[in-house]
Amino acid sequence: MPQSDTNRGTWIIVAAYNEGSRLSSTLSKLTRQSFNVVVVDDGSSDDTAAIAARFPVWVLRHPINCGQGAALKTGIDFALARGAEYLVTFDGDGQHEVDEIPRLLTPLVSGKADAALGSRFLGVARNMPFTRWLTLKAGILFTRVVSGVRVTDVHNGFRAMTRRAASVISIRQPRMAHASEILDEICLHGLRFVEVPVTITYATDTLEKGQSSLGALRITGHLLVGRIWR
Repeated sequence: MPQSDTNRGTWIIVAAYNEGSRLSSTLSKLTRQSFNVVVVDDGSSDDTAAIAARFPVWVLRHPINCGQGAALKTGIDFALARGAEYLVTFDGDGQHEVDEIPRLLTPLVSGKADAALGSRFLGVARNMPFTRWLTLKAGILFTRVVSGVRVTDVHNGFRAMTRRAASVISIRQPRMAHASEILDEICLHGLRFVEVPVTITYATDTLEKGQSSLGALRITGHLLVGRIWR
C-alpha cells in the first residue's frame, strides 16, 4: 500500500491536558502529513483547545479532567466510528518524534502485527533522569511478574494499532494504568505485537508533569483494583 494511502487511513490520537505551551509545535509537525488527527482536550484549564482549533484537526473536549486513559478511549472511539484503519496514540507534549510514526505503522501494514509498541529502551531516551529510569524499570518488572508479558517498555504512550486491535482492546482504566491494561488486553485477545525502537526526549517542563514514584504506586493500585473488578 502506498505511504500516502496508509496515512489517509491513519488516525493520530493526541490526549492533551494543559498542553497549550507545547501543543502548537506538535500539531504543526503532525499536520504536515496526510494523517487524520484528533486532539482530546481532557478538561484543560489553559488554552489547549484554542491552540488545537488553529490546526486542521478534530478537537474533542472533556468538560472535566478524566485522565489520559479516558481521553485516549474517547479519541479511539471517535476514530473507529469514522473508519480508521490504523490508530496511533501520540503525546501532545513534544516528547515523541513525528518522523517515527511510519516505523510503527510498517509491521501493521505488512500484516506482521496487530499492535506496535514504542520502546525508548530499544531506541533513545534523551535527558532521562535516573529516577525516571528506575521507576520505568520497576514498572517493566511488575508487568512481567503480574501479567507475564515480556516487554522492554511499559508506560510508553507512543503506540500503533490496527482497526481490529483497537476494536477489541477495552480501556477501562481512565488514568495512567491504561498503559498496562492495554498490554493485558493484547494478550487476552491473542493479538500479535512487536516492539519498535523510538525516541523519547525529556524536557524540564514535561518532567514536572510526568509520573513521580508516588504516581507509579498509584498506577499499580489502580491496575490491581481493575483486575479484581474485571
